[in-house]
Amino acid sequence: MTRTVSRASRFGPQKRRSSHDVIAKVLGGEILAGVHKAGSKMPAEQELLTRFKVSRTVLREVLKTLAAKGLVVSKVRVGTHVLDHVHWNYFDADVLAWKADLGFDSDFSAALAEVRRALEPAAARLAAERRTVQEIAALRESVAQMDRSRLSRQGFAEADLAFHLAIGAASGNPLFRSIAAVTEAALFAAFSLSSPTESQERHKAVVEGHRAIVDAIEAGDGEGAANAMLAIIDAGFERVSARVDEHRRRPAKAR
Repeated sequence: MTRTVSRASRFGPQKRRSSHDVIAKVLGGEILAGVHKAGSKMPAEQELLTRFKVSRTVLREVLKTLAAKGLVVSKVRVGTHVLDHVHWNYFDADVLAWKADLGFDSDFSAALAEVRRALEPAAARLAAERRTVQEIAALRESVAQMDRSRLSRQGFAEADLAFHLAIGAASGNPLFRSIAAVTEAALFAAFSLSSPTESQERHKAVVEGHRAIVDAIEAGDGEGAANAMLAIIDAGFERVSARVDEHRRRPAKAR
C-alpha cells in the first residue's frame, strides 16, 4: 500500500491573513510572552477596538478563539481573564506557532525535546515495520537535500522538517503524522536555531545520523531506527541549548 504525504508549504508565499487571524496572533503572542499575566484581566473591549480598529464582532470572535485555545476565559459582567499556563493548549497549531515565533527559552526547548524523545523513536520503530518503497525514497531524498544544503540554514531546516514529517507518515499511524503536523512550526524553529550548517564537520555528522535512521528503517531494524532517532534528537537538543545559552549571555544591545 502506498501512503502519500501532501501539505501546503509553510515556507512559500503566504496568503493575506484576515484581521481576525492577525489580532489573534498579536494577543495570543502577548499572553504567551507574559504581557498579559495569568489571572489578570484583558484590556477593556473599547481599548482593544481602538487599538486594532476592527468591529466589535471581529474582536469578540478573536476572544472566542483565544478561549478555545485555553488562553483566556470570558464571563458575562466579569470580563475576559488570562488563564494560567497549565490550561494553554500547546497542541493547538496556532499556539505552538506563536510560541515558536517568540523564540525558544531553555524550558520550552527542553519540553519539546521531551515530547520528541517520547514519540519520534516510536514512530521510527513502526516505520521499520511498515515503510513502503516510496517512503524510503522520500526519506533518502530529504537526507540528500540536507546534504546539499551545506550553506543554507533555511534549506537545511526545510529538509530536516520534511524528513521528520515523512517518518510520521511512514509509521503508518495517522496520529503520529498528525502530531508531527501540529508541531511543525516548533520543529522548524528548533531546526533553524540548531542548524549545523555553520560547521562542515557537524553538518556531515548530522546528515550521516539521519542517513543511519533511514538505513535502519529500510533494513527493518526497528530498535536500530529508534536508537538512531534518539541520538539525533539529543544532539539537536544540545545544539539548541547551546544557542539559547549563548543568546542569554549576550548583552541586550547585541541581540
